[in-house]
Amino acid sequence: MSTLLWILTGILAYSAVAVALDRRGILPDSFKVSGPLLTIHTGRGRALLTRLAKPKRVWRALANVGVGIALVTMVGTFFMLIVQSVSILQSPPTETVLQNPRNALVIPGVNEFLPLSVAPEIIIGLLVGLVVHEGGHGLLCRVEDIDIDSMGVVLFALLPIGAFVEPSEESAKEADRGARTRMFAAGVLNNLLITALVFALLFGPVGGAIATSPGAAVGGVYPGSAADFADIGNGDRIVAVDGTPVESGAELSAALEAPDDETVAIELADGRTVMVERSMLVTSVSGDSPFAGEGGIAANDTITAVNGTPVSTEAEIETAAANGSNVTLTYSNGTSGDERTITGPLGVLTSVSEAGPLSSEIPAGQPVVITEIGGERVFDIDDVTAALDDRQPGETVSVVAYVDGERAEYDVELDGEPEPWYQPVVDLFGNDSDEDEQVFIGIVGSAPLSGVSADGVGAMLYPADNYLSILTGDVGGGVAISLLFLLILPFAAVIDPAFGFNFAGFVEANAGFYDVVGPLSVLGEGGVFLLANVLFWTGWVNFNLALFNCIPAFPLDGGRILRTSAESIVSRLPVDSKPAFTRAITTSIGLIMLVSLVLMVFGPRLLN
Repeated sequence: MSTLLWILTGILAYSAVAVALDRRGILPDSFKVSGPLLTIHTGRGRALLTRLAKPKRVWRALANVGVGIALVTMVGTFFMLIVQSVSILQSPPTETVLQNPRNALVIPGVNEFLPLSVAPEIIIGLLVGLVVHEGGHGLLCRVEDIDIDSMGVVLFALLPIGAFVEPSEESAKEADRGARTRMFAAGVLNNLLITALVFALLFGPVGGAIATSPGAAVGGVYPGSAADFADIGNGDRIVAVDGTPVESGAELSAALEAPDDETVAIELADGRTVMVERSMLVTSVSGDSPFAGEGGIAANDTITAVNGTPVSTEAEIETAAANGSNVTLTYSNGTSGDERTITGPLGVLTSVSEAGPLSSEIPAGQPVVITEIGGERVFDIDDVTAALDDRQPGETVSVVAYVDGERAEYDVELDGEPEPWYQPVVDLFGNDSDEDEQVFIGIVGSAPLSGVSADGVGAMLYPADNYLSILTGDVGGGVAISLLFLLILPFAAVIDPAFGFNFAGFVEANAGFYDVVGPLSVLGEGGVFLLANVLFWTGWVNFNLALFNCIPAFPLDGGRILRTSAESIVSRLPVDSKPAFTRAITTSIGLIMLVSLVLMVFGPRLLN
């Protein structure tokens, strides 16, 4: 039985028991049951909120800041949803895993990006988010002298999904619009303050107590690859190749390039030494590759020779193809095992940028295979960079390219403006690049070996260093970029396949790639990893809770703030039936937001 089916069975069983207990009068009066939903009401805590509300000027000043933040976020959210909806209607995208309706739910095990292994940490984050959010509403109620009838939480089965503060309707009506607006914005502000606090702790002492373990972290292996046959798997760390120590993924690549032998000895952190017989397993093929298509090379095929020369590494492929652009690849079909051949240009698969110098020769956006630059053979973007080294803007260089399979040679005047793929700080994780020394020919994107990705070992490396840099805020671009990276970590590999793996926290699958150092090591690895996970998920949940509540649609806080703001504006207009006019504005915007959200979640499925 699948995990999802077990969860659904548990929810149904819980609902049946809860409804039965409620009907028999066993549950307290403060418990309200509606299927899997349980609402718990309480009057406790009101006296505490009254005491905390005494420095009213301070709370009002903070709440005014919250109102400003909420209004800006509401406007941004409104236009973002509108633009996204129009884009979906004009050109319905193919449904991605992110747009699967189940992944819109913050329920571990149901949402594919929220694994059950971190369910306790996510639930803690939800509890903190709900308590501080509704606590903010309750506190501002007392600051603005609005009475509170009751407070409580909403549970879906045993999972907290909501909390509430019920102001006295009569008391709330007596409060002015400014007071009500501050009260509605207080929850959003509290969530953002908690986000800032926990991420500061994560960036500082907690993240600083975690270091990457030496070696190349293996997140997985390709089925049928050399690593798979050598019994290398997820969680292993490669620490040496043929006796050469390996500290990182980059060092592993360098170490694997050195030996000419087909078989290499790989040492793992657990003490094992395995013999790996390398073979060039194809892991993916670009649709624009001259070797793709019906009867062409596909994933799981194995390249065995180039121009009749046996190959087992990328370096051997490049050596065998060095004397000519058009090559014949011999490969073993991954399904049938048959040996086949295919001929085509082998070089850098790219496309022409609109503003680059190459666009004067080749239409912009046209896929091309570049095989030579200035007489130098090129196979990947590093070769392109090397071929352009020591050249100056305005200098002319010859470029050999294949367009629609036809060979052509162009004289291109080099440009000093960056390519769209190039960034002055292209590596956000600490490696600087010198923009002043770059020249460009005008290409966008690149894929080595004409878009045929092949791996001689087949180990998929886990980006442990990059993820730790994100968790400690050690990325280029400032706080905004750091926050953006933190928010996409749970689905990082979907946003950018270069990451290879998503990050849900320090779990069994990746814990072996990290060590605990410094004063916090007294907590042990388990304690520090748990603390880091709690901080990460608390910040992640609170930020998303604040953002979601700023959608200008009732009954969210954004919808309530929209109503008070609309009332304030309409009250100054020379119109009759001001309440009806206000209601028309808020209802229209709310419906637009509802349709936009439905389109974002279900549009790709419904419109395709």
